[in-house]
Amino acid sequence: MVAELKEPPVRKDSVSRQPRRPPQRRIAIWGPLLVVLVLALSLTAGIWRHIQQKHAQQDFSTQTGKVAVEVVNVKRDGKPHELMLPGNITAMMEATLFARANGYVKRWLVDIGDHVKEGQQLAILETPELDQQLAAARSAQNQSEANFEVARVTAQRWQELAQKQVVSKQDNDQTQGNYQASAASLASSKANVAQLEDLQNFKNVVAPFEGTITTRQIDVGSLVSQGSGSAGTPLFSLAQTDPVRIFVDVPQSESPLIQVGMDAKIFVRERANRDFTGKVTRTAGALDPTARTLHVQVDIPNHDGALFTGMYGQVKFTLVDASGPIIIPSDVFVFRASGPQVAVVTNENKIHWQTINIGRDFGTYMEVFKGLDENSRVVMNPTDDLTEGLQVDVKPPAPKAQNTAGQKPE
Repeated sequence: MVAELKEPPVRKDSVSRQPRRPPQRRIAIWGPLLVVLVLALSLTAGIWRHIQQKHAQQDFSTQTGKVAVEVVNVKRDGKPHELMLPGNITAMMEATLFARANGYVKRWLVDIGDHVKEGQQLAILETPELDQQLAAARSAQNQSEANFEVARVTAQRWQELAQKQVVSKQDNDQTQGNYQASAASLASSKANVAQLEDLQNFKNVVAPFEGTITTRQIDVGSLVSQGSGSAGTPLFSLAQTDPVRIFVDVPQSESPLIQVGMDAKIFVRERANRDFTGKVTRTAGALDPTARTLHVQVDIPNHDGALFTGMYGQVKFTLVDASGPIIIPSDVFVFRASGPQVAVVTNENKIHWQTINIGRDFGTYMEVFKGLDENSRVVMNPTDDLTEGLQVDVKPPAPKAQNTAGQKPE
């Protein structure tokens, strides 16, 4: 007798403890459907517009007995375009002042940030060695003056005696030579004194031009040595900050459009609430053979000192190219076996398929570098039934096509 297996009773609360299935997420299909719907409507509108244009051409052709085409006159791209280039703001003039005489700093009169005038005194030096040299030179000059006076009187007397033939001619010539030698010695002494006096004047350090003190590297009692570079002691750095200038490197493609005197806008991030206007004052006149760029200087007025030397800025040029590329609407050309072509209407109102070289494509319009002349008449939306040499009637262009001819959309 086979025992019958019974399933254990199921507790009522065990059912409630079983994990529930998570609800299925609804797939979001409205987004893709909406995109497909918009694309379908756009495609339908384009097909409908093409059919309407085709019907209009057929109606016009029926009246005239010829194929009617809508043309547009191509123009050059004469709309100004902007060129933005980076650059560093520098002082119009900048110099590091060194001592011209050896000595010690007695007093400095200006500090960093001070605005000074041309010729204004900046510091006073003590030059004891130079003072002693000048005193010795003046004593030597006094001695040379005394010797010169004695030689002059002696030469005058011997000249009178020689005329009376009291002394020999050779003795007189020797006396006259001593007089001339003493005159040369006196001139040398005076020149030495003048040189030392000029050097002594350098113990008063003055500003060579108007500007702002950017660094001070001396203090009272500092020993300074004459010279420049590593041999001398730098005293101050002076920069002329009104106006300031900024240098930019213009690419070769835009360099012919840069002219001296043209305006430029300068933008500095630290002065975002202000626009600065400068002028092109000079160019290098030649391209850098490595970078193929033109070095350009722009001067910027800086009366209130808002611009600091060393700042990084952006220079914006507004350029107008009178010989810019031909601009055509995108719907006037087709790709054929021989490349991109446009249907040109000749003066005899005949179709001529012209091969063109296309430049940049901006969507609704594009550039043509070769193959079309300015004011050429090209057919809008050309079809395959426009054969070479076909006689056509030119239909007046629609206002929309006329406005977009040769112009960049805003």
